Amino acid sequence: MTLTSLMAREAAETPDALRRQIDRCAPRFQELGERLRRLAPRFVVTGARGSSDHAATYGKYLIETRLGLPVASIGPSVVSLYQTPLHLKDGLYVAVSQSGRSPDLLRLTETAKAGGALTVAFVNDETSPLFQMVDVAIPLCAGPEKSVAATKSYLTSLFAFLQMVAYWKADPALLATVADAPGWLERAAALDWYPGLSRLAAVRGLYIIGRGLGAAAAQEMALKCKETSRLHADAFSAAEVIHGPLALVGPDFPVLALTQDDATLAPTNDAIRRMVGLGATVLSTADVPGVVPLPTVAGVPAELAPLAAVQSFYGGIHRIATDRGLNPDVPPNLAKVTETV
Repeated sequence: MTLTSLMAREAAETPDALRRQIDRCAPRFQELGERLRRLAPRFVVTGARGSSDHAATYGKYLIETRLGLPVASIGPSVVSLYQTPLHLKDGLYVAVSQSGRSPDLLRLTETAKAGGALTVAFVNDETSPLFQMVDVAIPLCAGPEKSVAATKSYLTSLFAFLQMVAYWKADPALLATVADAPGWLERAAALDWYPGLSRLAAVRGLYIIGRGLGAAAAQEMALKCKETSRLHADAFSAAEVIHGPLALVGPDFPVLALTQDDATLAPTNDAIRRMVGLGATVLSTADVPGVVPLPTVAGVPAELAPLAAVQSFYGGIHRIATDRGLNPDVPPNLAKVTETV
């Protein structure tokens, strides 16, 4: 595996970051899980932007499928610009942020707390205002991240949601998955996706599809294609893509398709077969004839499959950026910390 960029080197640190999060935060997650069982919130809302909002998408599917509670993402501008009070009594609010400093997210969090929600934050910067203002603050433990493109902070955000749900549900199987996660991601980091991803170096755009827990991985990969490689990518559900978006799919429009071994596998494979039948180049983790295979870690739990796929993707996408004459660590027009109102 070629780790020529800062982005790739930081991404490769993720398994150790997960170990730090387990070691430092397991007692906090256990206490939070007990508190949530006592509180029995009726719904969950999230606040985040960028990669952190993609992590919240993973949290949404995990909470909805494992706990049966509805989850909604609140746009920070509802509060920061529209100045709308929020009525969140009997709810849980989860903020996700690397820096914990964006004014709109801080305002949203203040309003959620005033509106009656229990407020929780997953934040990498423990000195940040967000970390100080919530009821329960849990550090991501990603460590310093200097590349503009977030990698280990994104994956540790997903892992924080997994830890929260595992302790909230007090589910032995999920807790075992948490304990085994660093090893699974080490194996994923050793896989080489570059031979498959290299087909993207000369294209103008693509779709990235996933479903359920995999939707967040598709969103994150699409963002990384844009910010590191100036490659336009749209993320879609494998169900949504077969409506209007399918019109673009064909020999000159590739697709990257993600799967995990759960209830979404069969219908996602059906969508992949349809796109292969249209003549598209389909890069995929699926075992479907005609795809360009992307290697996967055999037997990875469905909850960790999206994390493993992103881990492997990070190891290849930085090389696509350099193939396109770009520096993946310093994307044009972007800064590491983005503050919006």
